Amino acid sequence: MESRDEPAGRVVAAAPRAGPSWVAERQCRRWLALAAALPPLALAAAERYVFGDLAGWPLDDSWIHLVFARSLAAGDGLSYGGGPPVPASSAPLWTALVAALWLLPGSLFAWVKLAGIAAQVAAVDVAFRLGRALDLSLGRATLAATLVASSGWLVWSALSGMEISLAVLLVLAGLLRHVEERREEDRPPLSLALFGLTALARPEALLLLPLALADRLLVLRRREDGALAAVAPPWRRVLIGALAALLLIGAVAFVHWTLWGSPLPTTLAAKSGGEAAWRLELRFVRGIAGILFEAQPWLLLLAAGGAVELLRRTGGARDRGLLLPLWVLALPVASVLISSGEGLPVGNFGRYLFPLLAPLALLAVLALEPLAAGRYPLRLGPLRLPGRALGLALLLLPSATGLIAAGRTYLQARANVDDSDVAAARWIQDRVPPEATLALCDVGAVKYLTPNPILDLAGLVHPEVVERIRRARREEGLDWPPVVMRWLEERRPDYVVLYPRWLPLLEREPARFPVLLRLRIPDNVTMAGDELVVYATPWTRYPLRPEAPAAPRSSP
Repeated sequence: MESRDEPAGRVVAAAPRAGPSWVAERQCRRWLALAAALPPLALAAAERYVFGDLAGWPLDDSWIHLVFARSLAAGDGLSYGGGPPVPASSAPLWTALVAALWLLPGSLFAWVKLAGIAAQVAAVDVAFRLGRALDLSLGRATLAATLVASSGWLVWSALSGMEISLAVLLVLAGLLRHVEERREEDRPPLSLALFGLTALARPEALLLLPLALADRLLVLRRREDGALAAVAPPWRRVLIGALAALLLIGAVAFVHWTLWGSPLPTTLAAKSGGEAAWRLELRFVRGIAGILFEAQPWLLLLAAGGAVELLRRTGGARDRGLLLPLWVLALPVASVLISSGEGLPVGNFGRYLFPLLAPLALLAVLALEPLAAGRYPLRLGPLRLPGRALGLALLLLPSATGLIAAGRTYLQARANVDDSDVAAARWIQDRVPPEATLALCDVGAVKYLTPNPILDLAGLVHPEVVERIRRARREEGLDWPPVVMRWLEERRPDYVVLYPRWLPLLEREPARFPVLLRLRIPDNVTMAGDELVVYATPWTRYPLRPEAPAAPRSSP
C-alpha cells in the first residue's frame, strides 16, 4: 500500500500481495510456454504434411524480408537483390534478425519459423507477467495468457515469416516495463527505449511513445480527503528514456532520409493507397471493429470494462496507468485517420492490427476482476452449473474455433502464393533469360527466386512511381492505372508479371502485350487477383528460351 507518511508527490511501490508462491507462478509459466508452443508447432506439422516442406509463406511480403536478409548477410546493405540501397522494409529489426538467421546452417525457412514460434512463446510469457503486474490473480493472469496463446491470428503470425510476433512481444515487454516503472520510479528508464525498438519492428508502434510519455508524466494520487491531485513527474528519468528511444528511431530515420529523402520507409507510401484523408470515416471504423470482433468477439466487447477498471484504480495503490487502453484505442483511430479514403491500411487479414489482440485479452480479463463467477451457480431445472466454468468456456470457445479457421487460412494462403508468385518465378527461371527486366506488382518471391533485374510497379522498391501517381492526381486528375502505364512506356521492361484485376489495361492491348503464361489461383484469399499473368512487351529484347522437354515417366 502507499504510505501516507511519505512526502507529498513521491510514488511508493505497493507492498507485495499475499498469494501463491513464486514456485507456483514459475510452474504456471512453464505450462503456458508449452501451451503457447503447441498450436504453431501443430500448424507447422500440418504445413509439412500438406506441402511436403516448410519452404513457403502465406504472403509475398514474407519473401521480401528474405531478399533484404540475403543482401544484408552478403554485406550488400539494403540493396534489393543487387540494386541500389532502398529503405523498403517497414520492419528493419525483423529484417536484421532474418539476416542473422541466414548465417546459420540448415533451412532458412525453418529457422525463420522457429524464430516466430519463439517470439510467440515469449509473448505469452510476458502477457502473463504483465497480467500479474496489473494486479491480476494467478488464475486470471493465466487466463489472459491462455487467450493470447490460443489466438488464431497470433498463431498464424508465428509461421508467417513476418514481423508480427516480434512486434507483439516487444509491445507487451514495453507495456510491462512501463507499468513497473510507473509503480516503482527507482527502476532504470527502459520502457521508452523498448517502445523505440518496437517501432523498428512495426512503424505503428511509434504511437506508443507519446502515449507512454503522457501516462508517465500525468500521475495522480488520491489525497486523504479523497480528491485526486497531480504529483511531480520523474522528469529526469523520463527524459533519459525518451532520448534513448529517439536515438534508436533517429538512427534508422537518418538512413531512410539519406536513401530517399524521407524519414519513413517507402512501404508507408506504397501501401497507404494515397495521401492521408485525416478524417474519421464511419465505414472504416466499422471495418476495424469487424476485424477485431471476428478475431476475438468477447474480448473486444469486454475491453471497455477493463479500461473502466484501470480508470477506477486511478490514484490508489493499484493504479497502473492507462497506457493499455490508450494504445488499444489509438491504433485503430490512427489507422482510420491516415487512410486515403480508398481503403484501410491494415494489411492482409488486418495483420497490422494483430498487436492489439494481446492487450485486448488483458483488458477483457481486467473487466472480470470485480466478478466472482464461482459464487453464482446457474440453475437449469434440476441442474446446478458452475458459473466460473461456463464463463471460461464462453471465453475460450471463440479461440478454439479461431485457431482452426486461422490454420486453414494459413494453408490456403500459402497455396495461393505457391500457385501464383512462386509458380511464375519457377517458370521465369526456366524460360526467361536472366538479363531480362521484369516489371512486377509482387516483388518478393519472384525476386528471391530469380536473378533478373526488376521494375516495381507497386512502389516499394521504386518509390518514384508512388510520387508520380500522387502528382498526377493533384495536377492532372488522373487515377493511378494510366500513370503506371505511362511509367511502363518510359522504362520499357522486357516482361510484365501482374494481376489483371490489379492493372487491367494490358488485357486491352493483346497485340502489344501478348500473354505468355496465365496462372489461375483457386480459392484465392490473399493475392491481389484470382489469376497472375506473364506478358511479353513491345520492348522485349531477350526472347524466351526453348521449353525443356518433359522428363520421361517411370514405369509403374
